[in-house]
Amino acid sequence: MIRSILAPTKTSLTLSVLMSAVLLAAAVPGLRADTTPQNEPALPSENSAAVPDYAREKRLDNEIRDAIFDGEVVDLYDGTEDFMAIQTDADDAKGAAIILHGRGFHPDWADTINPLRVGLAEQGWTTLSVQLPVLEKQAKYYDYVPLFPNANLRITAALEHLKEQDISTVVLIAHSCGGHMAMDWVRKHGETGIDAFVGLGLGATDYRQFMAEPFPLDKLTVPVFDVYGENEYPAVIKMAPERLKLMQAGGNAKSEQAVLPGADHYFKEKGDELTELVSAWLEKL
Repeated sequence: MIRSILAPTKTSLTLSVLMSAVLLAAAVPGLRADTTPQNEPALPSENSAAVPDYAREKRLDNEIRDAIFDGEVVDLYDGTEDFMAIQTDADDAKGAAIILHGRGFHPDWADTINPLRVGLAEQGWTTLSVQLPVLEKQAKYYDYVPLFPNANLRITAALEHLKEQDISTVVLIAHSCGGHMAMDWVRKHGETGIDAFVGLGLGATDYRQFMAEPFPLDKLTVPVFDVYGENEYPAVIKMAPERLKLMQAGGNAKSEQAVLPGADHYFKEKGDELTELVSAWLEKL
């Protein structure tokens, strides 16, 4: 007797794979079945108990603390842990800029951050560059989303630190993942305490990882400066018209969008040009 063997349908294959995953998860304690359809992106974790990699933060601190010559290291407190920041005072300061670095870096990162924190101080703006929460080097955008509440605490602590010094004008400057964290802070706190926002390379995530929430740029009535490099990641460039539209909805006539020629996402070897661009815009405030 000849037995007919039919090729499995797409549906039967999908059910088989899902059932195997469920059975495996049941058989191995602590293993969770991934039943996400393969043609859909993963979703960020909802781990409300997520904490930064404090050990890595301490290593970063140890690496750079004694090497800071332009500025002073200050230890701030976010309500749970101390974290490092670098304050660089300007003579006859026009105001202060809180600077937020990109994913996994530190407040004196050579590309983008150091040129801004030192250069803006030379242009009359006291800078406070903040250590944001970090994870292991392999962590992706979705791994960082649960840390946004922790970053919010650090941004608020930085604002309080400047408030204690009677600094009246404060600009929030954020690069890459620091931009995601800054935008989450805006969702929770509005624009209270800041007089302008500068976003650098806004919208960068990772492959098949979409932004957790849209940027609330339309909720900002303070001036916004959106800067990205000519050789940026495609997602940042593609999103530029949408960011501009949201900024225009915010209604501030001083809000602008600019492209820095020849710059990549990290503004590598373009730190001086970036500082000049941001400083020139700040003069318009």
